[in-house]
Amino acid sequence: MKNLFTILTLIICCSFTGADNVSTRFKTPSGYTRQAVAAGSFGAWLQNLPLKPTGTHTRLFNGGIARTDAYTAAVVDISVGKHDLQQCADAVMRLRGEYLYLQKKYDAISFNFVSGFKCDYLHYATGYRYKNGQWVKQTGKDYGYKTFMNYMNLVFSFASTISLEKELEPVRDFKTLQTGDVFIRGGAPGHCFIVMDVIEDVHHNKQFLLAQSFMPAQNIQIVKDSSPWFSLARANNLPYGDIINPIYLRRFR
Repeated sequence: MKNLFTILTLIICCSFTGADNVSTRFKTPSGYTRQAVAAGSFGAWLQNLPLKPTGTHTRLFNGGIARTDAYTAAVVDISVGKHDLQQCADAVMRLRGEYLYLQKKYDAISFNFVSGFKCDYLHYATGYRYKNGQWVKQTGKDYGYKTFMNYMNLVFSFASTISLEKELEPVRDFKTLQTGDVFIRGGAPGHCFIVMDVIEDVHHNKQFLLAQSFMPAQNIQIVKDSSPWFSLARANNLPYGDIINPIYLRRFR
């Protein structure tokens, strides 16, 4: 099944951009090798995400060019929607939700609202809708992609960096950094970056690619400063770049 998942992921990615994805666009610098990821894992899926053509601007949900465009190393070929919903934490949840949906791990798709309400996909897909702080049965079962996206938009409306930070597991040892980890600081506003790829040298010094959305909602962009490859040893000028710090590193359980 894992091999089948990998093949399907590659087919989906290639159908959009001719095999131009995260792992093919960003070559490893001399002296570094790409960290191995398990077939079918969240990390493998992120590495194979398709990218829009080189030079594509990062755009807002309304089509305008985002203020973060100067930091664009690449734009992930995934929709941003037509409303100001898919912001920083939302983009991370979107990627995680898409991965689990593709694997049909519907029971694992669940995110908490800031209020603490558990918004799980199974309730939504089986016809329940959120009303006055609880699930109310309103329609029939539907596991289609449109319904999934309606569910994600609901999550975007009521979740934030505050709730997502609480859901994620702290990474106690930065040496275990892996693709799919998240640098996050909850707040109003807070911010987060998701790790899209990890490389290391013979001394296990790590560099990594990061992606983000922002406010207002924009394309998910892989960011760059002087380079798209970030490390703890190199200062950066990114907005919220101070959270690229082990104390803010979290992981999906």
